[in-house]
Amino acid sequence: MKIKAWAALERGKPLTEWSYDPPSLAPHEVLLRVEACGLCHSDIHMIDNDWGQSRYPLVPGHEVVGTVLAVGSGVSELSVGLRVGVGWQRSSCLACDDCLRGNENCCDRIQSVIGDGYGGFADHIVMDSRFCFPLPDEIPTEYAGPLMCGGITVYSGLRAAGLSSGQRVGIIGVGGLGHLAVQFASRLGNQVTVFTTSENKAEEATKLGAHDTVLVRNGKPVKTPRRSFHLILSTVPAALPLESYLNMLCTDGALCMVGVPSEPLTFSLFPLLVKRRRLLASPIGGRAQMREMLDVAARFGVRPIIEKFRLAEINTAIAKVRNNTIRYRAVLIPH
Repeated sequence: MKIKAWAALERGKPLTEWSYDPPSLAPHEVLLRVEACGLCHSDIHMIDNDWGQSRYPLVPGHEVVGTVLAVGSGVSELSVGLRVGVGWQRSSCLACDDCLRGNENCCDRIQSVIGDGYGGFADHIVMDSRFCFPLPDEIPTEYAGPLMCGGITVYSGLRAAGLSSGQRVGIIGVGGLGHLAVQFASRLGNQVTVFTTSENKAEEATKLGAHDTVLVRNGKPVKTPRRSFHLILSTVPAALPLESYLNMLCTDGALCMVGVPSEPLTFSLFPLLVKRRRLLASPIGGRAQMREMLDVAARFGVRPIIEKFRLAEINTAIAKVRNNTIRYRAVLIPH
């Protein structure tokens, strides 16, 4: 069979229809029929080769929901007909210290779905079965894709910063990542304050579970909340006045970055020193954390807000993501 896909044939070019012959399944691989695929801003970074790791033709799409059609000879944990989700990670070595600790996402030999193979903007995809995750029945197919990258990114960041329950949590930004972070933090029993430049998004954040909102003007919050935070998660890809946010943290509090600014950040060490605060950044999560995130999303009703497009409308969807006019995640339906 030939796999029909949409690919960028050159750097930054619109996607065009393209097809390829899939490889024979290795013992640990599966063939999936793509049922839905989210469009993440990381797909656009790869189309534009912003990170210097893209190879063309490039088939984007790493928030995949698919049905297992065939399994390799060594696959025992997945079966034909099972609905699974796929995120950014294609595979890892599974033998290094990070992998053995459950941090496969930090493996030095990590491979990505779209950087080391062809992604989910297609009718089928071949994947390492060990990085395909059975989806809870409670999560509808069209909503599952954005959880596989956006969802795990904020969930992993919140957990890395020390999220539990009964805490005061700040979320910077209400976009594709932030609107999911608000839901995870609030529905796990925390008091959430959102920082946003938009009054409309402040209202939407309240509907999603935020208990308070702080407007940001000229890059800085217009007020300081009365009580300090146990943790703050930044989901925005912009430089921040770090000291302003660090000074809002309580002793042993943490500011975690999952949004990646394009320019270097500068800050004084003093706000960290005086209260033993932490500044950290976090990528996606490992396999165990991915399963945990999906279970939490299913039990507490965490859902992305999505706009749906037919796969043939992919370039329209990409244009909306580039222009930041998606509210809040784009999902492609191939059939």
